[in-house]
Amino acid sequence: MLSLTDTIRHLGGIAQGKRLQALGFSRQTLASSVRRGEIERVRDGVFAIGPLSAQVRSAIEHGGALTCVSVLRTYGIWVLPTEDAPHVWLGPDRHALRHPHCTCVSHYYRGTPPLGSAPVETALLHLRRCAGDEAFFAAYESAWRLGALTSAGRSRIRAALPRTARWLIDLARSDADSGLESLLRLRLHLLGLRLDCQITIDGVGRVDFVVAGRLILEADGEDNHGSSSHRHRDRARDAMASRLGYETLRFDYAQIVHDWPSVKAAIGGALRRLPPPR
Repeated sequence: MLSLTDTIRHLGGIAQGKRLQALGFSRQTLASSVRRGEIERVRDGVFAIGPLSAQVRSAIEHGGALTCVSVLRTYGIWVLPTEDAPHVWLGPDRHALRHPHCTCVSHYYRGTPPLGSAPVETALLHLRRCAGDEAFFAAYESAWRLGALTSAGRSRIRAALPRTARWLIDLARSDADSGLESLLRLRLHLLGLRLDCQITIDGVGRVDFVVAGRLILEADGEDNHGSSSHRHRDRARDAMASRLGYETLRFDYAQIVHDWPSVKAAIGGALRRLPPPR
């Protein structure tokens, strides 16, 4: 028979007391192991071994599982919401538990929360309900690009969405370099603009989007374009593109996320300046 610590480790590092008692460990055994520091009682009826992240611990203390933006960030998935509070899935009929320094955001969505963290598929669906279609679309493309979603997983997500939202999955691509690109493409799609994505232009290199054959659109995230060397490279690329007859518009995070009307107006003005196709 496995020891208590090995059993909890085998169960993923977190286990309910009822499950452990069903496996033959008495309440006295659990209490003695807690006193000796071999395991930790995270809340009444839930035990853990090994370190827990602060957000997972908060979710357990809150009475549910970490989900939504909080889970997606742990996988390096691009997310639009910027808040740091733990998002906790409680299920539809459960109540949040009081715990010290609680800043948790409660999600009373259907289903039974697991111990610890929700899977990526569930976290994406919760993100859509929490933050909307744009946040979901950008995170979905990011998760796909990072390999966090299998083909079967993508199909399950599509089936779980309302029929009116399944077009988001059909529009998604696996090669979006950033969430900013995803947002830009989604918004321009809704405006009826056709984009050629991830196009390689001789002498320029790969660009994010080309509209109407002559307008280059670039979504510049701080991570990839913030340094002086990257800015110099971007200017050199833009100069070569101009020499070849292209106009280039670059937009950063603040513009795309917080000043979309100006971005839309700039793209419209550039399209009006372009000569008609031959």
